[in-house]
Order: sequence, then C-alpha cells, then structure tokens
Amino acid sequence: MLEQLTRQFRAALARARRVERRELREFRSWAETTDHIVHLSVLVFVPLLIGLVTAVSNVVPTLSFLLFPPLASGTYTLFVDPRGKYSEPGRFVGGLTIGAMCGLGALWVSNTVLNGPQGQFQVAAGAAALAALATGLITWPLDIEEPSAYSTALLTLLVQPSQRLPFVGSIFLASSLVAMVFVVWRDRFYDRRATVLYKSTTGDDHVLVPMRGDDAGATAMLAARLAAAHDAGKVVLLDIVDDVEAAETERALLSGPRGQRDVPNAAEVASEDVSEAVRDEVDRLETQAWEVKTRVGVPCQVVVAAGDEPAAATTLRAADDANCDLIAAPYESEHGALTPYLRQLFRGDTDVLVHRSRNGRTRWKRVLVPVRRASDVAHNMVDFAIRLAGASGRVAVATCIGDNGDRRRAESMLMNLVEPFDAPIETRGARTDIQSFLVDTGSEYDLVIIGASQDRSAASRFIAPPTFERLQDVDTDVAIMDRSH
Repeated sequence: MLEQLTRQFRAALARARRVERRELREFRSWAETTDHIVHLSVLVFVPLLIGLVTAVSNVVPTLSFLLFPPLASGTYTLFVDPRGKYSEPGRFVGGLTIGAMCGLGALWVSNTVLNGPQGQFQVAAGAAALAALATGLITWPLDIEEPSAYSTALLTLLVQPSQRLPFVGSIFLASSLVAMVFVVWRDRFYDRRATVLYKSTTGDDHVLVPMRGDDAGATAMLAARLAAAHDAGKVVLLDIVDDVEAAETERALLSGPRGQRDVPNAAEVASEDVSEAVRDEVDRLETQAWEVKTRVGVPCQVVVAAGDEPAAATTLRAADDANCDLIAAPYESEHGALTPYLRQLFRGDTDVLVHRSRNGRTRWKRVLVPVRRASDVAHNMVDFAIRLAGASGRVAVATCIGDNGDRRRAESMLMNLVEPFDAPIETRGARTDIQSFLVDTGSEYDLVIIGASQDRSAASRFIAPPTFERLQDVDTDVAIMDRSH
C-alpha cells in the first residue's frame, strides 16, 4: 500500500513539474514580445520608484508630496517608450526641473508685478498662464520639451514660500534618481533583450537533418550554416531504414575508414554481400557529412535508425537521443499540403524548420522574413535570417497590412521586432496580401522564412489555408518555422 502511494505521489509530482515547465515556457514566450516587456517593466518600476521617493520624502520633511504626480507620469513616459522622443534622461530631468523653476518665476512675477492673490491655495490665473508659457518658451529652444514639465510648473504655484527652493531641488534629485534607474534598465536589459531574454535566439545549435528526398543535401547545408552561428554547433544526419539488418550494415560501414567499402569489417558485417543500394546510401551520407565539415566547419555525425514505429516518431526520438534542439527537414508535399510526416513533426516537442529548395542552393545571402506580429517565433525567424545571411548579407523583415491596415502600428511593430538585433535589417510594409507580396518580391531573395501558423484555429485554417500552403508560385527557397510549443 505504501509503495503504491509512493508511486502515485511521484507520478503527481512529475505531472506538476511538467505543467510548471510548460507554464514557464509559455510565460517566457509571451514575455519575449517587446510590448509585453515594456508593460511588465512599467508595472514593476513605476510603483517601486514612486514608493522609494515617497519613503525618502517621509524621512526628509522638506520634500513635498506635490512632486509625485509629475514624477509618476514622467516615469511612465520613460519606461513605456524607452526609445521614444520623451525617453531621454536629460530631457526628463531638465524638463521637470525647468518646469519647476518656471513656476517659481511666474509666481514671483505674479506676486510682485501683477499683485496676485496671496492665499495658501489661491493661484492667480495670470500666474498659471505665465508658468505654462514660460515652460513652453524655454523647453522648446533647448529641445527638452517634457509633458510633465507643465505639471511641475503649475504645482509649484501651490508650494508654500518656505519650501519653494527645496521643492525645485527635490524635483531635480528625484528625477535624477529615476533617470539613473531607467538608464541602467534600458542599457543592461531592454537594449540587450535579444540575448538576455529571448530564449528563441540562444538555442537551435544542434540540428538534426532527416536525409529524405532529393533535396536533403541542400537542407543539410542550411542546417550547418544555422549551427555555425554558435561555437557548440553540430549537425546530425539521420537515415531511417525499415530493415534492422540493413541498419546494422550501414552502421558498420559508416564506422570504418572512408574509401574502404569493398571489404567491410568482418567483425561488424556479416559475410553476406552488401547490396549496392546500401553502399550508395552510405556513400551519400558520408559525402554530405564531409561537405558539411569542410565547407562550413561544423562537426557532423551520421545516425542510422530502424524500427517499426512511424518515421516522424523515429525522427523525434533520434533528435532527443542526439540532444538536438532543432529538426531541419526537407520539404514534402501531398496534394498541395504538407505530408503527414511533416505535420507529425510539427506536433512534437522539438523546434522544426521545413526547407523547400528550388535549385539546390547552399548559400543564402538575401533573406526575407514576412511576419504577422511580434512573437518568439518571429524573433526566431529573424535570428535564423541573420545567421544565414552573415555579415555581408541582406535581411529584410516585412509585414502586409492590406488596403485598410494601420501603417503606423505596423511600422512600430517591425521596429520593436528588429531593434534588439545587432545587424542591419531592412523593414518593409506592404499594402497588399501576403501571397501577392511574396510572388512579386520573393525572387529578389535567396530564401523566404515564414511561420507555420500553428496558433491559428481550425476554423481560421478552413477559411484561409496557411501561407506556406499557397507558395507554389514563389520562385525561391522557402523555410517554414515552427516552435515546439
């Protein structure tokens, strides 16, 4: 009884861990989007910084609570658009401080020249207008316009006479503290999010290539160039055979020195004659492995698998056994759609890249990445494009917004998507549908990388098939990317 309870407890614990890993992976994928990163940062840093300044103000009585409204709105402006017009630390500090000084100046003019009201919470209309005017006139030519500066200018009019100069000083010190935290966050985290947070750009350096079809060699070279971006990269060529004996023969031939295939190792291969088909397959695998090693400089090994399970299951199991985090498979179609083999790979736990080769190309210096939205899949596709194009290549990221789309929003999405990558990337927004765009422009590029659209519903797929199923007329190589989640 105790043993059974122990097994049940361990099983429940294992399920809980799987759920936890899945939830963590989904959260990390969600958090990769720039908009989500920004809003999470706003939720964290704005309350923390305002709380910190409030704690300081409780210790230092001269700090007025009136500084918090403009400080809070200015802090939000900094973090919500880290590379925007109003997100420069100097503009933030200078604008708030000058706004407070303009408020003091307007108050002095009102009290001494205009004879404004002297009550504690009475403000002359002329003083308020003069404070706003002075703020605009001074911040404009100095190029330190800051929306919150107008708030500090008006709130200064309510500060008691004995606290006016300390109020200006507190504005400067508090805004400087916020600006320093913002600079550290932006330089150390936000600008480096491609390497710090984007898990999609740090893996995929061990690539498994099922050697199926006539274009498997081109796919193997594409996999090698992806793996070459990382020092620990490697390529594993997988050959799947139905006959266990044939698999053992292939393994034995592959284990011997190349060029001595006429006399197999007697200890490993039976004395029966080795078929010409097996010899040809071994030569093909070894030749491809040699090309990967010599032309790209990536370690390459050959794995031969046999079994009675479906080929996709064998491929996924081989990827797991070889510690591969990406499967690069040659394109296969059946009645205009992907074959069941590729669809089963998409449902596995390993990232998949399906490569359709047009003419056996083995270098891809011009790469186009069409995207619908910013996501971890989009980051992955851009990262792959940069790896393949190299330092001398050309990468373009495009989105299609149709006739009635919001161009400004599309351009902002593209900018957020490509900004974290340290590479020259062109962005394109087209007022057309994706299929027409790719047919018209695809030939300008060596490769088009698109997503597998696995997140779409069945109804959506029924109404409009995935983009990759409508690319028969695109006259260039195509790669279909799918993340395992």
